[in-house]
Amino acid sequence: MRLGIGYDIHPLKAGRKLILGGVDIPFSKGLLGHSDGDVLLHAIMDAVLGAAGAGDIGDFFPDSDSRYKNADSLLFAGRIRALLKKKGLKVKHVDSTLLAEAPKLSDYKKKMRENIAKAFELPPARVGVKAKTNEGFGAVGKGKAIACFAVVSLG
Repeated sequence: MRLGIGYDIHPLKAGRKLILGGVDIPFSKGLLGHSDGDVLLHAIMDAVLGAAGAGDIGDFFPDSDSRYKNADSLLFAGRIRALLKKKGLKVKHVDSTLLAEAPKLSDYKKKMRENIAKAFELPPARVGVKAKTNEGFGAVGKGKAIACFAVVSLG
């Protein structure tokens, strides 16, 4: 069994869509990033790549490449799943924790889990998505950013 840990954080900015786990969430701000800024998928993909000994998402989808401008992170996940397949590996379990003061994410977690499960071809029961606040601390706590931690196992 292989284990990997991932982390991502992006600032919130007016005029951007808020997309987490491939879910478009109604909110006055979205995550600023070269792609869609989906911190949940980015943290998961970094964990997957780390467990596979394959680097990080910046190695595969650099922000200097215009092809990835505003790209859908679910497409990135599909490409990473294909890389795993070539290595004879498969995601077995995902656990993640989103850190956001707002918006409340509880109504969207089920769809996030389903999207992640589909992207990595595993049952939704093997995907954990939790949402916490940062209790007012730091950029996340002040509502200026959203962050995510993720752990995955590969087999």
